[in-house]
Amino acid sequence: MLVSAGGLNESDGRWIASLHFDKRALMHMWRYAVINYVRTALRANVLATDSSALKALLVTQYERWWNIDIDQFKSKAHFLRYAGRYVRRPPIAQRRFTKITDMEVQFWTKDLREKRRVITRYSIEEFVAALADHVPDRYQHAIRYFGLLAPGSKKKTSAALFTFLKQKKRPRPKRLSWRISIRRDFNRDPLLDKDGRTMRWIGRRPAAASR
Repeated sequence: MLVSAGGLNESDGRWIASLHFDKRALMHMWRYAVINYVRTALRANVLATDSSALKALLVTQYERWWNIDIDQFKSKAHFLRYAGRYVRRPPIAQRRFTKITDMEVQFWTKDLREKRRVITRYSIEEFVAALADHVPDRYQHAIRYFGLLAPGSKKKTSAALFTFLKQKKRPRPKRLSWRISIRRDFNRDPLLDKDGRTMRWIGRRPAAASR
């Protein structure tokens, strides 16, 4: 979730340059919201699970500390490098893989309790299943915006914010074509044939009739 580090005081038209986010208070609210949501679903009989075991698990979870992470970005470039991993990139960085074979995948993760890196091993099937959980469904966003960055808020406050910050709103850049994107990222032109000539669309050949 992305939240602006500053705020707009609408009553007197004043920009608040820095907002304080209480990590402990946010953790308590987030923990309560998640556990209360699961308990409500359990009471409504929409969860196919052992209710007694789940109730015990929820009690245990409510008594422990939940790790939350709040980062502040000092520049737009810093933000793009961080958020791009969640929008268009895989949920795990390439540098974390230590070994990949036909049987298993090994990569390092951070053990928050031990405060060190540990090697995690998955079979190919387990890794694909774990990776699939991070692929959002169609029309589901990987990043959600809150407060001034929410789509509904931006329409109402965008002009005022640029005035307070003394910035000029830039036009939205045009979307790059798939050809330009591949040429930029992979240093090859997908529309050049083996002789270096540009290919162009002629038409679609009908499928051969099956015998």
